[in-house]
Amino acid sequence: MAWFMLVVAGMLEVVWAFSMKQSEGFTRLWPSVVTLVAMLASFGFLSVAMRSLPLGTAYTVWTGIGAIGAFAVGIAVLGEAASPLRLLAGLLIVGGLVLMKLSSSA
Repeated sequence: MAWFMLVVAGMLEVVWAFSMKQSEGFTRLWPSVVTLVAMLASFGFLSVAMRSLPLGTAYTVWTGIGAIGAFAVGIAVLGEAASPLRLLAGLLIVGGLVLMKLSSSA
């Protein structure tokens, strides 16, 4: 259950990162509200997951999901560059997340 909570927290991190971009520096109301609500929910799910997962594993996976998710949304939705080097960097992050999961005893 902790891993499920951690994945949800990571996905909410993607939501708040995207909505923060859409808020244009918190000058637009609804994207700003979505950002703050998603942040609080993300932190809440992360804190529940950390009850049974090691700090280093939980935090690394949470930020990794957020980083890869934001990277993917940037490419798919915002039209950001998908150069081979950027894609390789993303693949390396995913590899690190897999290794964190495999090395975790929880």
